[in-house]
Amino acid sequence: MICCPPQRGPFTKEDGERVIAITDGAWQRHRNPSMSLFERYLTVWVALCIVAGVVLGHLAPSVFHAIGAMEIARVNLPVAVLIWLMIIPMLIKIDFAALGQVRQHWRGIGVTLFINWAVKPFSMAALGAFFIGHLFRPYLPAEQISSYIAGLIILAAAPCTAMVFVWSNLTRGEPHFTLTQVALNDTIMVFAFAPIVGLLLGLSAITVPWNTLVLSVVLYIVVPVIVAQLIRRSVLANGGPEGLSRLLATMQPVSLIALLATLVLLFGFQGEEIIAQPLIILMLAIPILIQVYFNAGFAYLLNRFMGEQHCVAGPSALIGASNFFELAVAAAISLFGFNSGAALATVVGALIEVPVMLSVVSIVNRSREWYERGQVEREALAKRAS
Repeated sequence: MICCPPQRGPFTKEDGERVIAITDGAWQRHRNPSMSLFERYLTVWVALCIVAGVVLGHLAPSVFHAIGAMEIARVNLPVAVLIWLMIIPMLIKIDFAALGQVRQHWRGIGVTLFINWAVKPFSMAALGAFFIGHLFRPYLPAEQISSYIAGLIILAAAPCTAMVFVWSNLTRGEPHFTLTQVALNDTIMVFAFAPIVGLLLGLSAITVPWNTLVLSVVLYIVVPVIVAQLIRRSVLANGGPEGLSRLLATMQPVSLIALLATLVLLFGFQGEEIIAQPLIILMLAIPILIQVYFNAGFAYLLNRFMGEQHCVAGPSALIGASNFFELAVAAAISLFGFNSGAALATVVGALIEVPVMLSVVSIVNRSREWYERGQVEREALAKRAS
């Protein structure tokens, strides 16, 4: 059975034990890789926030309207603060120096970039047009159809940054590859997110508020990346890798709590519509589910065809399938508002992210022997040919 060999150096211990949390050249060691209790039951917390938001929105609508009115240039200030608290802790984890390792895993990197930027946004636009724009149209509010499709497009245009480290670890993924791929995706996202979203919204006949879109990229990608890297460098300079690990452990709950608080606000505005048509969430979830499994399977098979090792193919499939739903929620709110179908569509992505990605992890792990059998067969054919 062929897999990535343990490597001595900053990413492993002397006995080859894998390490998982990012520092400047080290990952925090965990003998039994797993998610925290909070992360494992994220879907439960999201569901509770949905209920809380709907109930509070019904009982105290004036409070939510007052919060919604706290805007500057269509940017809601309370939500902006919550979103920065969501995103910045995740971006502190990213070591952009890892971009120098791109060549070491060029096949897996190439496959993941192809899926993330050439397949996923466009496949989601097609799925959204078919399911939301055609198949489910009679059952959805007519005035929100375009907004739902826009939310799905925004969700698919943002590759996941944070949770992929958990998914990669659960598949015994190659840590160098995961770190490099995330750093590269974040760099591309700074420049490509707005053009791709704008293009697909335009092709879907949705009016593109370019000023707001560019402002969203600056506020929720460029500024957080800069702030996160400044914090990272300062902490590493003063406390070293151990100080960074302590900071990340402290900030992780803050990030998740900010996400849940944002969801309460979102559903406070969406509550009446959801109560009237609860099947909306299910109808929005269907194209998201199809897109996740399609992109994960496509990336996995492409890596197998390319001869990439399983410990790279697994993270590649997971990065190719998962979404940076925190950024998607932020962009959807900025572009279309709190009570828009776009905001609701991105929140559905957050609702199903954990259970769906855990199922992909299970598929990747269960198919390891089948995957590696193909590599053995190719090597045997190559030996006979020579």
